[in-house]
Amino acid sequence: MYSRLVPALRGAAPAPLRTVAAALSALPLALCTNFAVAEADQQKLDDLFFGAAMFEAHQENYFDAIVGLDTELNQYRRLDEPGLDPFTAHLGQAEFSVGDLELSYRMHREAGRAIEAVLKGNVPQPVRNEAAYRLAKIHYHKQQPRNALHALDMIEGRVPERVRADEQFLRARVYMELGRFEEAVELLRDLKGEESLEGFVEFNLGIAELKAGQEERGLLELTALGKKRSSDPARQALYDKTNLLLGSRLMENDLLELARPYFDRVNLEGPFSNRALLGAGWVEAKAGRYDRALVPWRLLQERQGTNGSVQEAMLAVPYAYGKLDVHSTAAINYGRALESFGNEIDTLTASIKSIREGKFLEALRRKEATQVKNWVVALRNLPDAPETHYLLDLMASNDYQEFLRNYRDLNDLFERNEEWLKSLAAYENVIELRRAYYEPLLPGLDRKFRELDARIKLRIEQRDQFASRIEQMLVTRRPEYLAKAEEQEARLQLRRLRKVMSQHPNGFTEATLQRVGRLEGVLDWRLSTEYDQRLTEAYKHLQELNIEIEQLQTVYHSYVRSRQAATHSYTGYNDTIRRLRAQIANTQNRLDILMARQGNMLETLAINELDRRRAQLENYQIKARFALADSFDRANELQEQRADQKKIEQHRANQPEQLPQDNPPELEGPSSEGGDQ
Repeated sequence: MYSRLVPALRGAAPAPLRTVAAALSALPLALCTNFAVAEADQQKLDDLFFGAAMFEAHQENYFDAIVGLDTELNQYRRLDEPGLDPFTAHLGQAEFSVGDLELSYRMHREAGRAIEAVLKGNVPQPVRNEAAYRLAKIHYHKQQPRNALHALDMIEGRVPERVRADEQFLRARVYMELGRFEEAVELLRDLKGEESLEGFVEFNLGIAELKAGQEERGLLELTALGKKRSSDPARQALYDKTNLLLGSRLMENDLLELARPYFDRVNLEGPFSNRALLGAGWVEAKAGRYDRALVPWRLLQERQGTNGSVQEAMLAVPYAYGKLDVHSTAAINYGRALESFGNEIDTLTASIKSIREGKFLEALRRKEATQVKNWVVALRNLPDAPETHYLLDLMASNDYQEFLRNYRDLNDLFERNEEWLKSLAAYENVIELRRAYYEPLLPGLDRKFRELDARIKLRIEQRDQFASRIEQMLVTRRPEYLAKAEEQEARLQLRRLRKVMSQHPNGFTEATLQRVGRLEGVLDWRLSTEYDQRLTEAYKHLQELNIEIEQLQTVYHSYVRSRQAATHSYTGYNDTIRRLRAQIANTQNRLDILMARQGNMLETLAINELDRRRAQLENYQIKARFALADSFDRANELQEQRADQKKIEQHRANQPEQLPQDNPPELEGPSSEGGDQ
């Protein structure tokens, strides 16, 4: 059996090889867990802003996550003492995550730069290996397999476990792109049994074995894969695709009995069911079993009329009835097909007109349309939107999906910029309100500040003088420095009295001189005996004065900070706001140009697809008209033949029965005697 299947499948490899990337690109996050998100789950969170960015990454809001991380990194790099910032604990992870998130947001150029910076930095080898893997993935998505292989060759030693299987699978796909199928086969065989890649490994392995010349192994691999069943829609679709591929190739090579089981294995609820039903019918039709071909075709005929396989079945059903000589039923079905084709052609014409009027792009920009399941189909329910059922295959293609994501991202950026422009206007209003509030208050505050400043200077001068005297007294006893005010006044009066007495020695009695001496002695004795106690109290007063000065300085610094904060809350922003507004306006102009290009590409591709489908329906319509006329002719001819046959039978029934007579001599056969002549 397999010797018959292998030649039929030798030409089957190129198509799935081209489409396997499409099957895998639909599951990038399922196959390769986002590094930033995974690391955030494993490490303790020390910085709330970093946690907020990782939260956005969990929600797949990659743009918001990138903006948050970029903002934190820029602020961190401008700090005077960055080591005190809790963001330090996440610095390395944040720098790596920026590149990873940029890759998820399809900023391949920026992601490549960020990851190359990690590769050049002083990082552990496992981190370097993961960075090399992600750089290779960027090159692979950009269809640069040689660059991807160069990045993979930079991996040395142990690869982090979370990306080990993904790295090996990526390497195998790169080998397949470069035509190194034998090496890809070895890698893919090692990956068999990897749960996260189940189905995808077997599919690629089968294709690689076919391309490597191992036809029987490849066929066995694909056949075994097609027999599997899964509750996961993506994997089941891959199994169905495998069966459809094998069945179609076998049918093209007229191995009809072998082809039918592959079509029968396709899930009737899956995305490949219509093509499988159509193929199953053609297998029976090519074998001449038109009655059996009607079973899948009739089932397919009742499905969504915009599907290409369904439309082909609308012609195949009456074709089969015609082959069975049921021309009246064939004519009825051709008539239904004509009516359906006419309605669909009108719908396509209206859809093309709608797209040219910009309704399609307008529908794509509406956010509510993408918030429901099967949003592509839901677009058709919007006012004046085109019939998107005809665009499902187009929108499922990699190129169109890339155009579509780019357009939606550009539109999202445009709307964000509009909101940011509104925010700038709001900031200007807030700044003006702050200016109006603070400016009338500042003159009075400045006056009080000057008074406070004068008090602080006075206290500091007193403190310095007081401290200087205490330092002198610690070296040399100076009791007079500790005299109280009344004692200082008394010492001053006694000093003046002594001066007068020295100038007029005869003017004072001896008793007066003795009395002045006793007063001086009493004062000196008091200062001398109380010196230690007074010195201790003076030191305490100095400490109290220092505390008072510190309090005054605290008030002073608080005022300075408040004054600066108040001033900074409304000054110095005008230039920044003008610069940002100009940057946003310039960005909006660029976005307008890019959106116009992407939108034109989307519209052109959609119109071309609808034009192609319309031309196909018009061709079907022509065939249906001729077939309808032929069916009417054959039905009339058959009806006339039946009427003639009925008349003959009636005529024979009305004729009297005649006795048999001998044949005349001229009708006799040759005699046996002359047979040997």
